[in-house]
Amino acid sequence: MAPPSPKKPPAPAIPPKAAAPANVEVDWNNPEFKRDLFALPTDEKLQVLKTVEKILQLGWPQLYRDQGLKWEKITSKAAPAGIDSFYSLRINQGRRATAYRDGNFLRLLTIEPDHDATYGKK
Repeated sequence: MAPPSPKKPPAPAIPPKAAAPANVEVDWNNPEFKRDLFALPTDEKLQVLKTVEKILQLGWPQLYRDQGLKWEKITSKAAPAGIDSFYSLRINQGRRATAYRDGNFLRLLTIEPDHDATYGKK
C-alpha cells in the first residue's frame, strides 16, 4: 500500500474585487434649471444634453477630477436653503451650472449666463 499523499495546503483566498463605484445619477427636475435649459438656443441645449450624458458615465471621483467639467465649490454666494455646499461645473462651452451632491445624485439647480453670474460677481 502506498503511503498517503501529503495534503496540499489550501489555495490562498482571493480577495473579492472592490465594488466599482456607482455612476453619478443626475436630477435635472429643478424648475429653475428646466427654465434655464429651455431658454437656451437649440445648439446649447444639445451641448447640455451631451454633458449630462457624459456625467452619467462617470463615478463621483471621476466627476470631481474631470478637467472638462471643472467641478468647483462656490464660496462667494450663500448656498440655497437646506443645502450645506453647492458647486459649479461647466455645462457647455460658455456656461456653468450650479449643483449639489445628494447621496449618489447630482442635483442641478441653475444654468448661469456666464462665469461671473455663477459666482455672484458683477
